Amino acid sequence: MTGRRAIALLGLVLSVAACEPTVKVEAPKEPITINLNVKVDAEVRVKLEEQASQDIKNSPEIF
Repeated sequence: MTGRRAIALLGLVLSVAACEPTVKVEAPKEPITINLNVKVDAEVRVKLEEQASQDIKNSPEIF
């Protein structure tokens, strides 16, 4: 019986070792890009809002 147990244990160990996941770390093929359009758009809006506030103060009858 010990021979069968040894073979069963060996088979169990090999099957568990075969199921281990493989993790690969690779660099991306394309470079990482960062889109800065949102920041530029926000700055333009602030400048336009400041100009609009000044225009309203200078000639409130237009609005």
